[in-house]
Amino acid sequence: MHDLTLSPSTDPADIYRLRDALYASDLFIAALTKLDFFTWIGRRPSTVDGICAHFGFHARPVLAMTTLFIAQGHLTRDEKGVLHLTGAAREHLSKDSPWCVEPYFPRMKDRPIARDYLEILRTGHPARFASRDHEVDWHNAMKTEAFAEEFTAMMDSRGVLLGQAVAKAADLTGHRRLLDIAGGSGIYACALCAQWPELTATVFEKPPVDRIAARAIDRRGCGDRVDTLAGDMLAQPLPAGYDVHLFSNVLHDWDIPVVKQLLAASASALPLGGLLILHDAWLNEDLTGPLHMAEYSVLLVHVTQGRCYGLTEMRAFLEEAGFHRIQHHAIAGGRGVITAEKQ
Repeated sequence: MHDLTLSPSTDPADIYRLRDALYASDLFIAALTKLDFFTWIGRRPSTVDGICAHFGFHARPVLAMTTLFIAQGHLTRDEKGVLHLTGAAREHLSKDSPWCVEPYFPRMKDRPIARDYLEILRTGHPARFASRDHEVDWHNAMKTEAFAEEFTAMMDSRGVLLGQAVAKAADLTGHRRLLDIAGGSGIYACALCAQWPELTATVFEKPPVDRIAARAIDRRGCGDRVDTLAGDMLAQPLPAGYDVHLFSNVLHDWDIPVVKQLLAASASALPLGGLLILHDAWLNEDLTGPLHMAEYSVLLVHVTQGRCYGLTEMRAFLEEAGFHRIQHHAIAGGRGVITAEKQ
């Protein structure tokens, strides 16, 4: 059985990025070849709201798109939130320039993911998972046993490394019971318990993932300290009796209203002094990068109802929900852990 307290000697951030950045080129292609976005914004610098109003787009995907283009060096954002072309983008991405490279890129008809992004921008809704003809969007696909098994295994493979990184970043001294909310296979709960011998944990998941998690926990030999509880974090209060809550790679699946709902539910269920752990892929304070996370945010827009959030955004959400002593810790894979206490 693998020791969940062991760390590899190398950081796989660059390998993760090969997967996390898969869809970024498709959104760029859609913006360049279908929307002629760079020519438009070169002539008419605009805010995210102005872009949405002109094109009839939703804010969530536009924010992810423009953050990507800032991180790639194509846009800048001024102190009023107005987006401008950089010099390189003005010369090479705008049709007002004789050096525009738009003809060099593939057509939309050859890129199903790029076509998806036009619909996502217009509707605000995620696409079919991986653009599979036979599949629904991720949120609904997770209701089926076969897809839930596939997706949970995908996330579990990443969690074997990131779980122990989370466990070492969060100080759980004096804490005893952890609720791993939407905890997937339970890998993070198992890793935290392996690192903190006094801790027990419950993985709170919707069916059928709760059953998948129970089997995975037993295979890891962690069933004596980690159990499962079936429930829906969006449809019922979080269970009481836990002094630590964990959201690992959960908040990025949801838009701002649901993120605030989940943080408020956590604050309601935790005792005073209870600890909240948020493990995720975070954008920086001013939503300009890093590039790896901006690329990953674009993938999330395609697959989920969410995106990557910035550290400043999340701090404001946490304070609004009643948390304080908010700290951020960078960990492996370009990810990070935010800890906060219920006030």
